Amino acid sequence: MEISTRQVKFISMFDEVFTSEGLRILQTPPRTPQANAFAERWIGGLRRELLDRILIVNARHLRRVLAEYETHVNEHRPHRSLGHATPLRALPDPAEADIKVIRRDRLGGLIHEYAQVA
Repeated sequence: MEISTRQVKFISMFDEVFTSEGLRILQTPPRTPQANAFAERWIGGLRRELLDRILIVNARHLRRVLAEYETHVNEHRPHRSLGHATPLRALPDPAEADIKVIRRDRLGGLIHEYAQVA
């Protein structure tokens, strides 16, 4: 795994922590805010949709919440770049009959997922 940063607020002690965990530090090119766009989008969405709305009590709770959110993003949440499909599941064929929809709550009702009943 690689960490990419050029910000001065990260000091060498942070680099040591990351390298001790087997991560390689990459320097992003100067004056290129879009170089880290994928990571920025993921972290921004995570903060807006989850971390700003839930109180994390410890590291174990954080890992559990992040795993649940990752499952939600990869298996249910539509992505515009994928034509509103999810990364791990394609869209079902459109139905022409009456559609029944069920709602599943994730993370104690913080996130709602909707699915078509077969």
